[in-house]
Amino acid sequence: MKTIPILARIACAVTAMASLAACDAAPQIPQSVKSAVAAIGGVPDDPRVNKNWRNPSLAFGLRLSAAAEERARHSVTYDAAYVQLAYPNGDVAADKGVCSDEVIRAYRLLGIDLQRLVHEDMRRAFHAYPKKWGLMAPDRNIDHRRVPNLATFFARSGASLPVSKDPADYQPGDVVAWAMPDGRPHIGMVTERRSRDGKRPLVMHNIGLGPQIEDMLFGLKITGRFRYYGTDSTRPS
Repeated sequence: MKTIPILARIACAVTAMASLAACDAAPQIPQSVKSAVAAIGGVPDDPRVNKNWRNPSLAFGLRLSAAAEERARHSVTYDAAYVQLAYPNGDVAADKGVCSDEVIRAYRLLGIDLQRLVHEDMRRAFHAYPKKWGLMAPDRNIDHRRVPNLATFFARSGASLPVSKDPADYQPGDVVAWAMPDGRPHIGMVTERRSRDGKRPLVMHNIGLGPQIEDMLFGLKITGRFRYYGTDSTRPS
């Protein structure tokens, strides 16, 4: 699996990107032909990689990585539109979403509902969350889909880890937040897979053509690293 030239396609897109309707997530980025083929064809199978996220004998991070593997199998159109959601466990249409939705969906496979958790925490401490969107109260339809809110929730849950330039510090199941060149946030999940040279973990993210597993961990400025395994009441056995 080759390194994706992510900075090149981001640079080409920044000046012409369309505005997002609701989610303060990374903008849809035109992808290279190589990346587009990867998105359509899926990730090559690797028998060494855990894919059974239901397996309780696996470490929780490996189960999250396996959930990320499952998400990379789906065809999803990048769509940041505001949508009225069910609650709890609400989601946009299965064939739509943004970067944050893929992290949310991976956790949900393991029984952790970030929609409910973020909403409940924002009700307790609305003042602790970013005020970028002019809201006067929590909105369970969109709050958890915004990258800065997810980062705040993870940090308030004690899951924040130091940002590092050492690939070994990034473990399967870790959530990583980045800043785009124009400052917009992006988010994804570290997987068990390794780069072709074995030096870096690959990341599951959606930056334009649906969830993909790519060698892009250090392709953007990292703004946060989180290892969130739920609470005693939310963590599956």
